[in-house]
Amino acid sequence: MKAKHLVWIRRISQTFFLLLFFLLLIESRLPQDIYLKYSAVLSSEVDLRIGWPVKFFFQLDPLVWLSSLLSGHQLIKGFWWALGLLLLTFSLGRIFCGFICPLGTIHHAVGRIKPALKGERMVRANQKTPSQKVKYFLLITLIIAAIMGLNLVGLMDPISLLFRSLALAIFPGLGVGLKEVFDAMASSDIKILYKLSYTAEVLVSPVFGYGYQAFRTAWFIGLIFLVILFLNRIRPRFWCRVLCPLGALLGLCSRVSILRLEKDFEKCTDCKLCTKGCQGAASPIPGQDWENAECVVCFNCFNACPEDALSFKLRRSRPLNKRPDMGRRAVLGGLAAGFSFPLLGRLDGQVHKISDPRLIRPPGSLPERELLRLCQRCGLCMKVCPTNVINPTLAEAGMAGFWTPHLIMIQGYCEYTCTLCGSVCPTGAIKEISVKEKIERPIIIGSAYVDRGRCLPWSGNAPCIVCHEHCPTSPKAIYLRKDIVPGPNGKPLSVQLPYVDLKKCVGCGICEYKCPVKGRAAIRTIAAGESRSLKNQILLGF
Repeated sequence: MKAKHLVWIRRISQTFFLLLFFLLLIESRLPQDIYLKYSAVLSSEVDLRIGWPVKFFFQLDPLVWLSSLLSGHQLIKGFWWALGLLLLTFSLGRIFCGFICPLGTIHHAVGRIKPALKGERMVRANQKTPSQKVKYFLLITLIIAAIMGLNLVGLMDPISLLFRSLALAIFPGLGVGLKEVFDAMASSDIKILYKLSYTAEVLVSPVFGYGYQAFRTAWFIGLIFLVILFLNRIRPRFWCRVLCPLGALLGLCSRVSILRLEKDFEKCTDCKLCTKGCQGAASPIPGQDWENAECVVCFNCFNACPEDALSFKLRRSRPLNKRPDMGRRAVLGGLAAGFSFPLLGRLDGQVHKISDPRLIRPPGSLPERELLRLCQRCGLCMKVCPTNVINPTLAEAGMAGFWTPHLIMIQGYCEYTCTLCGSVCPTGAIKEISVKEKIERPIIIGSAYVDRGRCLPWSGNAPCIVCHEHCPTSPKAIYLRKDIVPGPNGKPLSVQLPYVDLKKCVGCGICEYKCPVKGRAAIRTIAAGESRSLKNQILLGF
């Protein structure tokens, strides 16, 4: 097949998988008729589910599968796609990087938009450098840490990184910005602007989400993503060459691939056009050893050569004598770091002792140690949450739990009949549960308590029963007792005082979210009493 045809096939494949990734990202949320669907769930116990295979790219990711297997010691449902990709890599090299990876496609595209490097500067930038060993250091670190029981792969895995960045930072940021523009247009006295604002919001909301979404540390997540994109101005596909641990894993597997770059030294005129177009700094020019572990199978070198000195052939042969250049320091450093991170992660005591009382995990979450072994920090559960209550952690779960999901009740609440987060979790860190299991068992994620110093009835400032009205359990976990308390002016005030029945409370947090006391709610939710832990309990024997 001609080189230009291979390049066009690669471009079509890249475009298809990038659009598929965006489609699945957009579809990982409920449609606008959410309240009608909740009514159906309440009346007939129909489980809410996303109709699209939003976990597909995670199931295709061999690094996610391998880390979950090594750390969680279990085979994850649906990850036969990852095994298929590994077999393809053993045959055709890093074809995932060149044809499928959506993050690689974005880097490829960004590097071609008004490139800062041209001519000889581009040739120099595409020469192999020692910095390309860094990704092997990261891979070894992550694999050893996973074996030791600390799964940090999601911090660096390209699929997790891209989904987290777009779902928690870029898309919400664009959505909020556009909604502000639409609101300004709607408030205008010009009728055409009002109509345009309504039409535009109807078109944009299905893409960026309904209402205003905000996620903790979104600015930091977005900044990291933008910096990674900017690095393409320094070196094409900087992430893929230097930092990507999945690329390192696929590079190791590609050593035995049957796809080979054939070089005709006699035809080569040393024009260096092949090196100029190489996306992986794989030394395609005749006279240098081809780095098949670095080649992303973009076929640019094959297409750029005017003398037909290069060609790709399928050939059964022994593995190349030249092994991937990981470097002794990278290997030893990766081993040391891989053993150190799990030990350092246990120093804060968050895993072995009772954790932060505000560390409320989503319903269906595994016990803390098991959750940290499987969670990929991808943000899929946060994106799909209809109330925006699930957010990435900072220090609540310690270093080992950075960016894992937890519930911030002042920002939202856990909908009583919703089990979406577990249905989309790609590794089972949050178990898939039914509405019937959640309500009838019930699954408890925490407990509410009344701050009597801030509660309006208890402090004698005003009558209020908002928490009681919104409590979804039946019978209600928040009950009322009539009493006479001293009012603001010293006169007796008849109020209904709220109490929490811990045997009925499931920790959904709607009472805290709806509490009219601003700043710090007068009724708050803590993780104590969660059903996933036998230690973190309030009532003995409950």
